[in-house]
Amino acid sequence: MSEGWPDGTPAWTVGDRVVVRRRLRGAEAGDHLWTDVIGVVLALDDAGVTLQPDRARPRPEGAPAPPTVRVGAADVVAAKRVPPRPVRRPSRG
Repeated sequence: MSEGWPDGTPAWTVGDRVVVRRRLRGAEAGDHLWTDVIGVVLALDDAGVTLQPDRARPRPEGAPAPPTVRVGAADVVAAKRVPPRPVRRPSRG
C-alpha cells in the first residue's frame, strides 16, 4: 500500500486524493491500532500530511466543510494515491 511514505518522499503531491493508514495512540486507540483517512492533500512536508477528508455522502446545502486532518509522518503506516471519487448521477424515476 505504501508509495514511499514514510520511508522517503511520497509519490503523491498537493491536490492528489489519497488514503492514509495512520497509527492510533493513547486514548484515541481504544480497541483499534489503525484508522484510514481518505482525502485530498492540502499540505505535505517532512513532518506529515494535511488532508481535507473526502466524505462518502455529500454535505447538506450550506453545511461547513469537515475539519482538516493532520497526520504526522511518524504515525503513517501506509499511504497511496486513489482515483477521484466518481460523480454520482441522479437516479431516474
